[in-house]
Amino acid sequence: MEPSRQEFRDAMARLGAAVTIVTSDGEAGRVGITASAVCSVTDTPPTIIVCMNRTSSLNPVAKANGVLCVNVLSAEAQELANVFAGFTGASQTERFEGEGWTTLATGAPVLEEAVVALDCAVEEVVEKGTHSVIFAQVQAIRLGAPRPALIWFSRNYHPVGMPD
Repeated sequence: MEPSRQEFRDAMARLGAAVTIVTSDGEAGRVGITASAVCSVTDTPPTIIVCMNRTSSLNPVAKANGVLCVNVLSAEAQELANVFAGFTGASQTERFEGEGWTTLATGAPVLEEAVVALDCAVEEVVEKGTHSVIFAQVQAIRLGAPRPALIWFSRNYHPVGMPD
């Protein structure tokens, strides 16, 4: 018997994942969201996948712009994760205010305080159920200062990594 939607969601809540802010900028606009469905695919060429709901504000923008940046958050960035998750009601413009942003190769926004930023070109999109799976080739990497990262596990934020 196939698991119920809720049973599957409960199971996935037990799969810890890095908390990221995925951004894009270009002709279609500047957008950023909090996401945890990011995974490496291969190192030759360096490629990742980003899975996002088709109703996400970033979905059509990243596809149209053809670029995105995955900014892995530090343990101290929980408030920023909430802003980009839409929990505070901040507009897309407001989400980018007050933080240090720069760019690398593609022009997608790079969070200066990220543990690591993966600046990518969109290579392929696969539509599956309610989500788009975006295969993105890494064009540039920015390694931030070593510090604990933020993960999402059991429907809550948790620090992980080096001791304080």
